[in-house]
Amino acid sequence: MTELRAADIRFRVDPADVPPEKAARRLHLTLERFNELLPRLRGRGFPPPDPDTGMYSLEAIDLWRQDRDKVKKSLTGAPDVQQRSAGGQMTMGERFAAKKRGGHG
Repeated sequence: MTELRAADIRFRVDPADVPPEKAARRLHLTLERFNELLPRLRGRGFPPPDPDTGMYSLEAIDLWRQDRDKVKKSLTGAPDVQQRSAGGQMTMGERFAAKKRGGHG
């Protein structure tokens, strides 16, 4: 069997399923800390590994993180509604503050 050379590879394939070490890294944790926290994470809906391969889905982890962040945002409340000046226009200070918050103006 011959080894593949870089020129033989047409495109890069990023893995969708990863071992526990890389799942831990996705959360910026060491494997040891990940294993320590895993029961609590699973209790909060963290996706389990595939029962046959033992690999974790990066997509499932990312969806879990996004859902977790949505819950956090709903607990802290919605951002303030932009107030307009009497003419319906935002002042320069209001536009600057909206841009800084990530809003549109």
